[in-house]
Amino acid sequence: MLRVGTSGYSFPDWVGTAYPADVRPEGMLGYYERQLGFDCVELNFTYYRLPTVRTIAGIIRRTRPGFSLAVKSHKDMTHEITDEEGGLRDVRPTFGQFLDGLAPAMEAGRLACVLSQFPPWFAPCAQSLDYIELSRELLGDVPLVVEFRNRAWVSEETFAFLGERGISYAVVDEPRLPKLMPFEPRATGPVGYFRFHGRNQNWFGASAEERYDYLYSDDELAGFVEPLREVEGLTQVTYAFFNNCHAGSAARNATRMRQLLGQQTQPPGAQLDLI
Repeated sequence: MLRVGTSGYSFPDWVGTAYPADVRPEGMLGYYERQLGFDCVELNFTYYRLPTVRTIAGIIRRTRPGFSLAVKSHKDMTHEITDEEGGLRDVRPTFGQFLDGLAPAMEAGRLACVLSQFPPWFAPCAQSLDYIELSRELLGDVPLVVEFRNRAWVSEETFAFLGERGISYAVVDEPRLPKLMPFEPRATGPVGYFRFHGRNQNWFGASAEERYDYLYSDDELAGFVEPLREVEGLTQVTYAFFNNCHAGSAARNATRMRQLLGQQTQPPGAQLDLI
């Protein structure tokens, strides 16, 4: 199974681009699911604030039973994990709060996985490997996906380590720049996972918002079809999320990718220019 969505759904600059001009913030999720036709989303707000039962229950209540959530780990689970001496902090309470907030999604069978996106300083070493194993342990039955931002992780040793533990590797597409991660399709766990960040060549000079200002061409999207299908064939389910969210580009590209994959095309009434 191959499912396509975007990294988030609630953005002011999607109004008039991916969403109609009169959509209100509380109506964005419904439009994303029903009018644009997506059946999954990656939640990124959880990096900045821990999920709460109220918020997650609201998302579950406003979406259909087949709608799945992939949820990014809180920063205290990936970025702020060491103490002043460089040792690992006790992250168990944070993981506990995180999972408590996700309870409505887990109870409804709607939690696809947890994405742990590690920072560039998180390099391969014994402590890092121990931490990944600890994360897997603390998440229990929830599938873990790891996204690295340090190229040193791209090795057969890494893929073997993850595969032996059933931890999924997040395949990323981003600008072809020396300090960024290469596109390396791999299936190391039950969940296949792709994140499309765009290919803005001004990645290091742009603001955080402008960095994701990129619209993939049809030719670029077509080049992803075979890798997506290959990983799909090796996993229970594969997710492809577009993170080039500036001005609705992610929604346009995700819709076009579904068409290229032969999935349901743009529903009537969707305000998308796919040319």
